[in-house]
Amino acid sequence: MGDNEGVPPGRRLPGGRAATRHEGDQALVGEKGVALWFVAPATLMLVLILGFPAVASVLGSVNLGWGSSGSPGFGSYIRLLSDGEFRSSLLNTAIFVACVVSLHFVLGMGVALLLNMDVPLRWLFRVVAILPWTMPDVIGGLIFRFIFDTLYGGVNAVGLAIGWIREPVDWLGRPGLAMASVIAAEAWRGYPYVMLILLAGLQSIPREQYEAAAIDGASRWRTFLHVTLPNLKTMIIIALVLDSVWECRLFGMIFGMTGGGPGHATQNLTLLVYRHYFQFFDTAYASSVAVVLAAILLAAALPYLRITMRKTEQ
Repeated sequence: MGDNEGVPPGRRLPGGRAATRHEGDQALVGEKGVALWFVAPATLMLVLILGFPAVASVLGSVNLGWGSSGSPGFGSYIRLLSDGEFRSSLLNTAIFVACVVSLHFVLGMGVALLLNMDVPLRWLFRVVAILPWTMPDVIGGLIFRFIFDTLYGGVNAVGLAIGWIREPVDWLGRPGLAMASVIAAEAWRGYPYVMLILLAGLQSIPREQYEAAAIDGASRWRTFLHVTLPNLKTMIIIALVLDSVWECRLFGMIFGMTGGGPGHATQNLTLLVYRHYFQFFDTAYASSVAVVLAAILLAAALPYLRITMRKTEQ
């Protein structure tokens, strides 16, 4: 190794000579090589943990994986096109994600705006606001199953007490009410995730912009439209994309509350994969549904990937 190797450009060498650009580039390449070696173990672990199941699912969907039965081919994907259960599960997933993500955004934005205000004990309100997100979704599903219970549930008890309903309602036994109940439960449990992202964005907005809007006589609504929202554009996209991906693959809340019922009224694609894989042992069909779900999630994550790559290039 020469005396000049590993020296950034412009730095003085022992003889008093400044390092050249070529010598600085060699040092940079050497530093990147060392960094790659540090990252390699974690990268290998991710490939094994995430890559192997993904490859196994793709191979299993065409009957080439371990434990597959039947001749290789795309029969499982062709079966999806004519399967009414798959179409209903896909529609349920779309309705559920659209409603829940919209409610998460509205609730998250409102709570984030309130928590961004300078009020006493603000830290305590932030802790209380984030509590629903700390609850595991399976536990949340079991709790809300009891809350919406026909005989002993709190919703019916309150409704009867205030005269909102005349008789107990079977919230989880009727298709429309079951989906609405699951949406309401997940909207409460998951909104803090969006709230935290938006709150971080609100805290990064320069106060000078609000002061300038106040000097110009802008109302709170106009300040929100022309100052807050434009500054939160990137954070809103990130929050909506990540929340959509998370809700597409939700399992515990729905499984704990309804198990996908009544019938298939609340069954999403994740529950469809679970049932065909672990109950019916139809690995090829379950893998094909999982591959389709992964493709949907990848398409939904493209805006987030573009924003991340753009920031990396800058």
